[in-house]
Parts: sequence; structure tokens; C-alpha cells
Amino acid sequence: MEQIINNPVALAITGTGLIVVLLVVLWLLHRRRMRRTVEQRLQRTCIAMLADFVIPDGNGGEIHIQYALLSSGGVIVLDLKDVEGHVFGSDGMEDWTVIADKRRFTFSNPQHALYDRVAAVKRIIPEVPVEGYVVFSESAQFSKGLPSRVIVLDALLAELDKYRGAHTGSALDAFSGYWDRLRDAAVTTRFDMLLRK
Repeated sequence: MEQIINNPVALAITGTGLIVVLLVVLWLLHRRRMRRTVEQRLQRTCIAMLADFVIPDGNGGEIHIQYALLSSGGVIVLDLKDVEGHVFGSDGMEDWTVIADKRRFTFSNPQHALYDRVAAVKRIIPEVPVEGYVVFSESAQFSKGLPSRVIVLDALLAELDKYRGAHTGSALDAFSGYWDRLRDAAVTTRFDMLLRK
């Protein structure tokens, strides 16, 4: 410790390292808070919610699902994307591009994975209507229009909020057994994964 105190270069590096660590910790805390905020907003607009779970994919494997919401119309599967900038993508494109400030990056068309997630949920509860959406944060801008099954978070929440109160009781009565089946499949899959490790 005495060597670091007497060496100004080592002291500067240690100080810089501490600042970097502090910034990373603050960034992680901000991301965690934002995720909690999104989850809280989703929770307020649905009857029930499952978050960050795995279920069988129907082909002998598992598939990860970010969110499944029980609504008055059935189950809604959500795949959230937190990107900032102009998003260029369409139903037919394999890769979508995001341009923000001086950055540019691409990612695979998220619709394909969404369709697989919706199909996996439908295999478990075929009696219930299941829809899916790729949900982008408000910081994403689609200047060419939204591709199919893509929605901005605020628009989704407003839509869910419109229908939440009117049919909550009847939807809970109609779908609760099926919802329990989906939740049990998620728990069973997670338990099976733990046993395999």
C-alpha cells in the first residue's frame, strides 16, 4: 500500500480504476432499476405475469421467454428490446439495423424468435389465445413504420390498460387453470435443468 501512495502513477491508475468500477456499478444499477420499472408497469396492466423463464420448445429443448402476461384476451408473450436510435427493419429482412449518433449495429430479425416462443406457449396451453409482440423502448424510432408484431412499450401498456379492468374477473376464471399449467411447465423445466447440471 505504501508503494502505491508514494508512486503518483500507480495512485492515478488506482483512482482511474476506481472511477471505472464506480461507473460500471452505477450503470448496472440503472439497468436493474429500469428493468424493475418496466416489470412494475407491465404488472399494473395485466392480471398475472411470468418473467424470465424457460419452457420446453416442443423439439426436446428449452426456449427462454422474457415475459408472459395473462390478459383479459388470453396470454401475451413479450420480447423486449432496449435500443436507442433509428431502427430499420421489416418482416422480410433477416437483419435489422440501428443507427444512433455515430454508432451503427445490426441484430437478427426478432420476429422469428418471437414466433418460436409463441408456438412453445401454445403447445402447453392450446386452449388459450396466445399472441406475441416484440416490444421496443420509447428510445427506438421506426421512421419507415412498425413491422408486424412490433410495438412500442407505451403503446402496449396503454392498450393493455384499456382492457384490464373490464374483464379481469371473467378472464381469471376462464384462464387461471391454463395459466397454472404454463407456470408449472416453467418451474418443472427450471427444476429439470438444475438436476442435469
